[in-house]
Amino acid sequence: MSGAGLLPLSEAQQRLLALARPTPVVELPLGRCLGHYLARPLTAVRGQPAADLAAMDGYAIRWVNLPGPWSLAGESAAGRPFEGMLQPGQAARISTGAILPAGADTILVQEDAERDEQTLRLTGEGPPGRGAHIRCAGHDFMPGTALASAGEMIDARLIALSAMAGHGTLPVHRRIRVAIFDTGDELVEPGMALPSPAHLPASNGIMLGAMLAQLPVDAASSAIVPDRLEAVIEALSAHADADVVITTGGASVGDHDLIQPALKRLGGSVDFWRIAMRPGRPVMVARLGKSIAVGLPGNPVSAFVTAQMLVLPLLRTMLGAAVALPQPTLLPAGAPFPAVGHRQDFVRARIIGGAIHPLDNQDSGALHTLRRADALAIRPPHAAAATTGDPIACLLLS
Repeated sequence: MSGAGLLPLSEAQQRLLALARPTPVVELPLGRCLGHYLARPLTAVRGQPAADLAAMDGYAIRWVNLPGPWSLAGESAAGRPFEGMLQPGQAARISTGAILPAGADTILVQEDAERDEQTLRLTGEGPPGRGAHIRCAGHDFMPGTALASAGEMIDARLIALSAMAGHGTLPVHRRIRVAIFDTGDELVEPGMALPSPAHLPASNGIMLGAMLAQLPVDAASSAIVPDRLEAVIEALSAHADADVVITTGGASVGDHDLIQPALKRLGGSVDFWRIAMRPGRPVMVARLGKSIAVGLPGNPVSAFVTAQMLVLPLLRTMLGAAVALPQPTLLPAGAPFPAVGHRQDFVRARIIGGAIHPLDNQDSGALHTLRRADALAIRPPHAAAATTGDPIACLLLS
């Protein structure tokens, strides 16, 4: 522990991810795989191209028959190949992507040829060599080629590659069931009239739902839960089938912090709480039946940062990601950064001219500053003040 009983973030991440178990593997059609992670390595069922193809429009010929002329014997089009063998002195009209006729070994591009009924003559420089303008079989990949590793995220490019390699489905981990709810008597549903200045719109749950939408997650958001123990118990019980339960607010040990008492009443066990990070100290992680419960701070910026550093890595691990934790990048400081205390600091910042600049208002409730930030500058505990030009680890937000 560090900083009067606070858990270092790296240890908190390690302990949280140790609780995670990948969800069962299912086969999904390619059109439903976007955002999932491969559960097994991907290999090619077929080669691409499966045969020699024309790379340009023109005429298939034998190299030895240059400079021609040739008699036209037919056509090879994409999906409708030339039948038979191209004989000496013959040429076949060919389209880009069409199979090269047997007997041909070169493409004469149409700009270098002139056709007179059934006779073809060379009018330009001709092909630069035997095999010109041909995509050879297996040029992209051969049957059995390793295309992607387990744990890689499936994006549009991998979906296209999988289809071309002969796959109609992919093995992935099933979607994660997540329950999200905000707690607090002061909260009001977004867009509703606020009864008094003591109330404020509930922004955390809807923010977390938007963050989780980037992953294959089925997120159920409950109504705002008031600061009453029985109400919190009821909300937790209603989502007993969730893989992960995320709460915001009420995870500490104050008089109105009821998440931990409710978990204990339901037989849950707290694994850890309070992390040496700023913003985001009052984070709690617990087990409740088959669910992992993560209690995030009520301040919206704290909830955002802790979700980035803890919740998203947890979900990626359960989805089988090879790399679950955020991967910072180094940028030069464009302005001084102050020295850091015993907690790891996540400073909202902007990238200007390739350098990272801290924003002024770093209050944990300042959503406007968070919206203006395009990166979080990560400052380790006890770091000395950074001057302009010093390398700063940054987590890009867009």
